Amino acid sequence: MNKLASAFLIGGVFGLGIAISGMINPAKVLNFFDVAGTWDPSLIFVMGGGLAVAFVGYRLVFGWRKAPVFEAVFAPRTRLTIDGQFVGGAAVFGIGWGIAGFCPGAAIPALGLGHSTTPIFVAAVIAGIVVGRFAKARLLRPAAA
Repeated sequence: MNKLASAFLIGGVFGLGIAISGMINPAKVLNFFDVAGTWDPSLIFVMGGGLAVAFVGYRLVFGWRKAPVFEAVFAPRTRLTIDGQFVGGAAVFGIGWGIAGFCPGAAIPALGLGHSTTPIFVAAVIAGIVVGRFAKARLLRPAAA
């Protein structure tokens, strides 16, 4: 199996899990954030299940393999600092998730449901990525020596 086929298979399993858990329904996600009203705690269990699978998967992969299947070496994140850029990105992600009821990972499988707001959300995410990369390239340029 090549790299592209592997990515499609993994993405398909993720999308199926998101669909089965109901997290492609923005109302279900928004009900999680409505702790004073129609609170739905099921998102906690979906997140907990994902964390458990990821924890076991990372332990197995990094314990058994010296290199990934489709790359020369593992490339884990090495920069562990929590700076303004990191906090700002997390805040924008969380605010967008709370307003729309979608996270980008759930919006892609939700495109198949035919809701009119889903393509608008996906387009907004793409526009945000483009604007963010442009702003990062313009604003965070190292000073000339």
